[in-house]
Amino acid sequence: MLTIGTMARRTRTKVQTIRYYEQIGLMPEPGRTEGGQRRYGDAELDRLAFIRHSRELGFPLEAIRELLALSDTPETSCAQVDAVARRHLKEVEARIARLQSLEAELRRMIGECRNDRVSDCRILEVLRDHEECLSDHRTPEL
Repeated sequence: MLTIGTMARRTRTKVQTIRYYEQIGLMPEPGRTEGGQRRYGDAELDRLAFIRHSRELGFPLEAIRELLALSDTPETSCAQVDAVARRHLKEVEARIARLQSLEAELRRMIGECRNDRVSDCRILEVLRDHEECLSDHRTPEL
């Protein structure tokens, strides 16, 4: 049986994150010692490693929840897993397209800079132009 600290080290996951995953139901409630300490087995270690790797690949928590539910029912068609992965790929491609548009806009702004005085700075001028900010390169608030 593993402690939460051992699980955290083996999966490079913070203890607080493991507790959060338990709280939202991604990880099952662990067994406890008589003293109330959490104890985990290999199945929980594998599940946490799965969640961690999925997060590293950018899957949102709801997609991970869906993938875990599918993996918990091995007789289910893999087509459903494929659909989740394809949906995530489309989201990644859209994000890349927005970032490429943002990169082009930043390059254009920098390219138009004449390195004159701040009062004549093209970069600051573009940043003040709120209409240009509403174009397709806009990224969601973080």
